[in-house]
Amino acid sequence: MEELDLEKLKYPIGKFEFPQQYSSEYIAEKIAEIESFPEKLKKETIHLSDEQLDTPYRPDGWTVRQVIHHCAESHMNCFIRIKWALTENNPVIKAYDEVLWSELYDNLNMPIQPTLNLLEGLHFRLAYIMKNLSEADLEKSFIHPENNSEYRIKQIIATYAWHGNHHLAHITALKKYKNWK
Repeated sequence: MEELDLEKLKYPIGKFEFPQQYSSEYIAEKIAEIESFPEKLKKETIHLSDEQLDTPYRPDGWTVRQVIHHCAESHMNCFIRIKWALTENNPVIKAYDEVLWSELYDNLNMPIQPTLNLLEGLHFRLAYIMKNLSEADLEKSFIHPENNSEYRIKQIIATYAWHGNHHLAHITALKKYKNWK
C-alpha cells in the first residue's frame, strides 16, 4: 500500500463538496444512494474472512470491520439529527468523537452481520423519511457545535450519500489492491 497515494486512499472518491443547486432530481438521486448503501456494503463485505475484516484500508487507517461499524454509528447520528431538525427550531446537536468510538471493543471485535442488519433497517427509515420531506422540510436545519455551523437537511442528504459511497470505496479499493474477490 505504500506505493499508493495516501490522499487517494483517504478520499478515494474525492472530498465532499456541497453542490450549488439542490434540484428535486439531485435530492432523489442522493436518497436512492442512501437507500441502496446497505445492500452494496453487504455485497462487498459479507463473505470476507476475519483476517480480511481486520485489515486496514490504508496505513494508519481503520480496518474494514471498523469502517462498517462506523457507518452504522455515523448514520444513526444522521437519523437523529434529521429528527431534531424536523421537530426543533434549529437545534444544537450533540457531537461525538468518531475516532474514540472506533476504538471501543464492539468496533474492534464484533461480527459485522448485526451491524449490516442495523444498517438495512436504518437506511430503510432514512430513505422513507427523506422521500417524504417537503421543500420546507429540506430547508430545516441544525447547528453543529464543532464549528458552530448551520446545516440544512438537504445538505445532510448530500453529505451522507457521499459518506456511504466514500467508505464503500475504501473497502472496494482495498479489495482490488489485495485482489480479494
